[in-house]
This record gives sequence, structure tokens and C-alpha cells, in this order.
Amino acid sequence: MQKTRSFHRKKTVVIFLFCFAALVGLGGRLAALMVADSEYYATLAQDLHERERTIKAARGRILDRNGTVLADNRTVCTVSVIHNQIEDAEQVIEVLCRELEMEEETVRKRVEKVSSIERIAKNVEKEKGDRIRNYELAGVKVDEDYRRYYPFGSMASKVLGFTGGDNQGIIGLEVKYEDVLEGIPGKILTLTDARGVELEDTGESRQEPVDGNDLCISLDYNIQQYVEQAAYKVMEQKEADSVSIIIMNPQNGEIYAMTNVPEFDLNDPYTLQSGNDGLAGEELQDALNRMWRNGCINDTYEPGSTFKVITASAGLEAGVVSLNDQFSCPGFKIVEDRRIRCHKVGGHGGETFVQATQNSCNPVFIEVGLRLGVERYFEYFRQFGLNEKTGIDLPGEAATIMHKQENVGLVELATISFGQSFQITPVQLATTISSLINGGIRVMPHFGVRVKSRDGTLLKVYQYEQERRILSEETSETVRYLLEQVVDGGGGKNAYIEGYRIGGKTATSETLPRSANKYISSFVGFTPADDPQVLGLCVINNPQGVYYGGTIAAPVIREIFQNILPYLGIERAEVESETES
Repeated sequence: MQKTRSFHRKKTVVIFLFCFAALVGLGGRLAALMVADSEYYATLAQDLHERERTIKAARGRILDRNGTVLADNRTVCTVSVIHNQIEDAEQVIEVLCRELEMEEETVRKRVEKVSSIERIAKNVEKEKGDRIRNYELAGVKVDEDYRRYYPFGSMASKVLGFTGGDNQGIIGLEVKYEDVLEGIPGKILTLTDARGVELEDTGESRQEPVDGNDLCISLDYNIQQYVEQAAYKVMEQKEADSVSIIIMNPQNGEIYAMTNVPEFDLNDPYTLQSGNDGLAGEELQDALNRMWRNGCINDTYEPGSTFKVITASAGLEAGVVSLNDQFSCPGFKIVEDRRIRCHKVGGHGGETFVQATQNSCNPVFIEVGLRLGVERYFEYFRQFGLNEKTGIDLPGEAATIMHKQENVGLVELATISFGQSFQITPVQLATTISSLINGGIRVMPHFGVRVKSRDGTLLKVYQYEQERRILSEETSETVRYLLEQVVDGGGGKNAYIEGYRIGGKTATSETLPRSANKYISSFVGFTPADDPQVLGLCVINNPQGVYYGGTIAAPVIREIFQNILPYLGIERAEVESETES
């Protein structure tokens, strides 16, 4: 009996000690929850009863050099539903189907989905959003948002680029200057009960968005218009595949216009040009990528005779040729075991270097290249910056495709000397020639000029320091004179404008494979020849019929210059007329 009592007494003590320990543990845990971890759990509780909706920031605008808005924003709406707040689901479905012109099955699936907030549609026109808001449907939220808008449709589409559904840049300046243009989104916070129903009389807490900044660029709306009109005109006349034109200031690298026609509609960038219906998947994306490509910077080509400007500059700088050197062109030149012909089958006969440049004589430029030799030619190629990208402020710039120096023999050097057997981008050619004629200073082509806040406060000015001297001033002056003679009486005479001193060089190159009989016609020109202020390059891809650069590309630059030179303040010089004595 006594043993039984002792056992029960011990059992009671053990149970007591166990309960006491449990109470101490629970007390400690409660203390930890209320004191040490109180802030953490308070945050969780607040998050549980807060619903957050994002307010998009207005994206910064893109302005041309005169302040014309090229990329702007339009107010649109995002329509969402909060499942726990809907009182009449059928009415909500009926109204949203009608106003948003959406299929009932799609709307019903989203309305009936149990979630804290479900988006029904975005980029809804503001008028529709306002109508939906006026129904005052419980559980339906209409928030104002922004959609990118391009006032001039397809103008400079491959330069400006466009944005995606999240308002982030996809191509062009829109993506290159994302850090400037994007803003900081805001928030709308609402309090809910445990069921997710918004609490009355608590209001909304708003964190206002910060708008993006405006990007001011060197492109000129008026010049871009002239350029695109000229490009479309020659493309249609010559039934060409495409036309690329660059107009820039050779002194500082500012680009006034850049077009690659056909352009595409920036407000509808996912609609292909006609003739590509029925594509889907990877084929569709490939077609879109081709449509969006900026041929001036993304594509390379054999420049042909426009590259003779580089060969001439190197030869003159090295002293292996002078303007009055005499040459003889029989219509070909034999290099090792190769007979390389001139475009004039019968040859040009005796000619000076000036005349050879006017005639775009292949044998003479082969001779200049051979006089330089492989090693020295490549030294100038690197010195002129041709082995590097230009650094233009657009994404996806392609690099020059050139033979490795150790693989270049005399035949390869000969073809390189007159612009064949390698490839460069149009922007690289325009930039290099700009640098050779501006006094010999390498420039960086660019669009970005300054950044401003929406109220006009200047925030940043982009600095593009002249990179380095690549040619002496004396040789640069000689090159300008040489190219002026090409327009004054040589192959570039179709670019001549009375009263203006214009220099330039034509080119007609055959694409690969040669058996396809497809050509690229081009012309590069600048004015005034003694102090260049504007340079233009026109590249016409696969023109039909007559395809010579001097015949079809030079007149394009002449027409553009006729329109833009007075606009730029480059006045026509008075032409002295003879009077009877």
C-alpha cells in the first residue's frame, strides 16, 4: 500500500515537472514571438491584409534636335478583378465581354479564378476604361497606365525602336537608352480583411511613380523626312530590295538622319510587311527580326569603289602616290596568276592619279595597294579604325569582316584595294570617310545629345571626344580636293549642284555569289568640299535595270542635298556669269 502511494506521488511530481517545463517553453516561445520576432510577424500580418497594384511610370520621351517629339506616351488602362469582392459575377462578365470585345470563355475563366487580383486586359483605350469604371462594379478595378506612342508611325523606325508590353525597350534607341527613359513604378496599397475583402473607410495608400527622363537626339525630323522620301522613291523606281541612307556631320559625328527602307510601323511592330502571311513560331520571329534590322549598322557589304577613298588616303599619306603620278590602264592588271580587269574593258589609257580617281580605275588603285604592301596597308587599316566597331549608340553593330593579315597575298591585297573580298557596315564607311575628310580626326557617330527632365531641366550632356588623329591635315585636304574632282567632272558628276562645292565617290559592287548577278549601288558625298559640314551615304541593294552607283545613287544624294543644304544654313555660292564687253 505504501509502495503504491509512493509510486503515485512520484508520478504526480513527474507530470507536474513536465507541465511546468511545457509552460516555461510556451512562455519563452510566446515571449520570443511578442518581443524578439514581433516586427517580423507584424510585417507578415500586414502583408496578409494588404493588396498591392503597380502604377507604371511614364516613359521618357525621345525628342529630335529641335524638340519635335518622336516617341511619346498615351494613357491607357489596365482592367483587373478581385475575386472576393465580386458581388454579381454574371454582370461583371457581361459588361467586360461587351466593353473589351473579348470572348466570354476567356473573361469568365479569369473572373471566376480564385486569386488576390486577376488581370483581365491591359493597354485598354482610356475611353473604354472610363466607361467600365462608370459601371461601379464591385470587384472591378480600372487603373490608368501608359502605352508607347510614335506620332510619325514608321519614321526612323529602325533607329528609334519600340517597347514591349512591359514598356521596356526592344530595339533601337529605346533599348540603348533604357536607363534614361525608364521611370520608377509606383504602388497602390489597399487593406483587406482575412477573406481578402477591402476594408471600408481605410482608403488607399499611394506611392507615386517617378517619370522617366527625356532623351534629346541629333536626328532632325525634317531631314529624316526628306531622306525617307528620297529612299522610297529610288527603291520603287529601281525595284530594289532595300535602300539605306545616312546623313551626318563629319566634324562631330552627329547623325541627322538614318533610314533603312522599307521601314515598319512603330505603333504596330509585330505586323509583317505584305507577302509574309501564314508564318508562325520561329519562322514568324525570324521574319520579324529581318524586318526590324537596321541595315546601316547590323549588316555588312562589300563597299566597292567607295573604299578607294581609304586606299587613296593611305597611299597619299605614305607618299607612295601623288596627284600628278602618271599611270597607264590597258583595261586590266595582272597580279601573280590573276588577270583583274577594269570596269572599262578597253582601258583608260594614260592618266594621272586625279584622273584615275575620277575614272574609278581599278588597275591604278591596285597599283597603289601594291606599292603600300600588305603590312603597311593593314597598318593604315588599323590606324583609320576600320578593324574596330564605330561605337555608335545603337545595339547590334556588326564588325568589319576582313582577312587575317597573315592570309593576305598580293591577289587579296589587290582586290581589297578597290573594295572587294571583305565587308564593312555602311556606318563604318560613312564614319571613316568623315574622319578622312574633316582634317583627319576620327569621330564617333552618335544620336544621343542630352538628357532633360520632363519639365525641361537639363540633367546631362553627352560628351563625344574626338578619338585620335588618323590622317594629317595636309593629306586630308588633298583627299577633299581629289574627291571634289570626282563630282566636278568624273563618275560622280550626277551629284553636282550648281553653286556648291561637292566631293564624293561612286561604287558598284557585285554581291556574293557572283553568279547571282546582283549588285549594290552606292555613293558617298559631302559639302562644302573645303570645309565639310554634311556627309551623305546612299546604298541601294539589288536595283533592277541600270545599277551603276554614279547613275542611280549619286542623284539620290544630290536630291537630298538640294533639300537640306539651305535648311542647314549652307548657302549656295554665287556663280559668276560672263557679260558682254
